[in-house]
Amino acid sequence: MSHKPDTASLEPIEKASADELQSLQLERMQHSVRHTYANVAPYRAKCEASGVTPDDLQSLADIAKFPFSYKSDLRDNYPFGLTAVPMEDVVRIHASSGTTGKSTVVTYTRDDIDHWANLVARCIRASGGTHKDMLHVAYGYGLFTGGLGAHYGAERLGCTVVPMGGGQTAKQVQLIQDFKPRIIMITPSYMLNVIDEMERQGMDPRQSSLEIGIFGAEPWTNSMRGEIENRLGIDAVDIYGLSEVGGPGVANECIESKDGPTIWEDHFYPEIINPETGEVLPDGEYGELVFTTLTREAMPMIRYRTRDLTRLLPPSSRSMRRMDKITGRSDDMLIIRGVNVFPSQIEEIVLTIDGLAPHYQLTVDKDGPMDSLSVRVESRSVLEAGSVKTLENELQQHIKSLMGVSTTVNVVPPGGVERSEGKAKRVLDKRP
Repeated sequence: MSHKPDTASLEPIEKASADELQSLQLERMQHSVRHTYANVAPYRAKCEASGVTPDDLQSLADIAKFPFSYKSDLRDNYPFGLTAVPMEDVVRIHASSGTTGKSTVVTYTRDDIDHWANLVARCIRASGGTHKDMLHVAYGYGLFTGGLGAHYGAERLGCTVVPMGGGQTAKQVQLIQDFKPRIIMITPSYMLNVIDEMERQGMDPRQSSLEIGIFGAEPWTNSMRGEIENRLGIDAVDIYGLSEVGGPGVANECIESKDGPTIWEDHFYPEIINPETGEVLPDGEYGELVFTTLTREAMPMIRYRTRDLTRLLPPSSRSMRRMDKITGRSDDMLIIRGVNVFPSQIEEIVLTIDGLAPHYQLTVDKDGPMDSLSVRVESRSVLEAGSVKTLENELQQHIKSLMGVSTTVNVVPPGGVERSEGKAKRVLDKRP
């Protein structure tokens, strides 16, 4: 499909030289570090313990001298201990769902909201969207950053916005049929759910009005991209962000290349580190992604460890570096009898086997003293018992030969794996 963006309307920074970009980054980084040091006592204490001050930041590489920030810092300073401005200057609060304890709370000034809207508008434009488009938002609204982040960005670009939110899948399909949006912003796992619902209603998903899908909020593979594009007849592009550094709009794929999200480096400075040692790795090497925010006022983040595993790639469609697709998270990694397993690796294998649908769930449990891994996955159609057994054996053997780990595989009929209406829950860990 050819939904080329209007490159004439790119912002100058999207076409800037490396020297121009790095000069802007250093100026903004020095300001952000000084602002954080002066106004965020917990981070200043970390700097004092490490023996660094803002004066030590004379080059971009000097950021490596500064201490990391972690998700635990947000929890330890709940709710507003990392906010760098007076609370009367805060105009918005978002928070994570907090399924593992206290929510992580993020604060925004008016300028933060303004930058965020501009960045998401830039993402939609990079995806091939324009002010003439209708855009259906199926990310959750509320404290989750996805819905309102997408919404404000789409309005900033001038799109007609359908603020549907998550859930009510039959209603999603009805509104797509009736309103005929050209673009949808949604999690990839929930898009599959919507496609299934279209087929259940007797529609051909490829005949819908949708031409562009902007997918984020969870890791997804290129195999999943192929599945969605083929079934829906659209261009599927990757948007990346995380609430701790502001929400969606940190990076986005450009539709003309679809070669990994371009990081908007004028607002977010990326590093890749060895997750074990914290050592900075050169571009091109896989490791954990770390961000320093360059323009955030209410809650700047210096060297925030995202736990996302990827690598930095050279610029292609824009003047800024790209990140490879997220292969997983350092905290999502399962270690099964000494083997490192990421859900995305299982997904890649599932999608190579004809007859298996991309709906799956992993369960980790104890089998005596040993960890055990079982995979529950759907068939694409209702099958005879013999065919089910064949698929189970095939997946089991593929996982064993490609990943070196033994699994129990359970192939269930269509609809047998619990559906998400947002981020998919891929792993159930039942270990005591």
